[in-house]
Amino acid sequence: MTSFEEAETEETVTCLHMTFYHPCQEKKMMFRCLNFGKREQVRADEMAKFGRDSNICHYNLMDTRVSRVQFALQFYRKLNSSEYCFEIKNLSKRTKLTVNQTELGYLNKIDLPWKCIICFGDYQILAEIQEGESMDYFETHLHLAEAPVLQERSLPPLQPVPENGISSSIFLSEDKSPTEMDENE
Repeated sequence: MTSFEEAETEETVTCLHMTFYHPCQEKKMMFRCLNFGKREQVRADEMAKFGRDSNICHYNLMDTRVSRVQFALQFYRKLNSSEYCFEIKNLSKRTKLTVNQTELGYLNKIDLPWKCIICFGDYQILAEIQEGESMDYFETHLHLAEAPVLQERSLPPLQPVPENGISSSIFLSEDKSPTEMDENE
C-alpha cells in the first residue's frame, strides 16, 4: 500500500460565510478587528460570539452602540440526523435582532436558515452556510460588502405554493394585480 492509500479520509468542514455591511463603515471603521477574506476555525463546542467586548467576543465590532455581547452562534447536530446547523441567540438587552424579518428579543434564539440576513441597528449581515461533515470544528469566512446586503442580495420572499403545485405569480405581469375568480370560471 502507498502512503496515499493509507492516508486518513479527508472530511469537509461546515463553513459559515458572513458578509458585513454598515453605512458608516468607511468613516468609523467598526469592522477593523475582523479578519476578512481568511477562514478561521472555531471548535464545535464553543459559541461564536459577536460584540464589542474583546474579552468575551472573538468577533469584535468597534462601535459603542453595539452591545458588549450582541449575539452568539452555536454549532450543533440535529437529533437523529447527520445534518449540522447553527442556532443564533440575541444576547443584547437593548437591541432587537432580526433574522429574515423574524425579530428576536433578549435571549431569544432560532435556527439559522442556510441563507439569511441578520440585522441589528444599522448593521446588515448576509449569512450563508456551506455544509460539511466535520464534528470537531466549523469555519467562519468573513467578507465586507460595499453596498447594503438588503438591496444587493435581497432574499426572495417566500410565497405559498397552491395545492396544484403551480404558482399563479408566474402568470402575472408586473402591471397587473391579482384578481379574484370564482372557482367555477
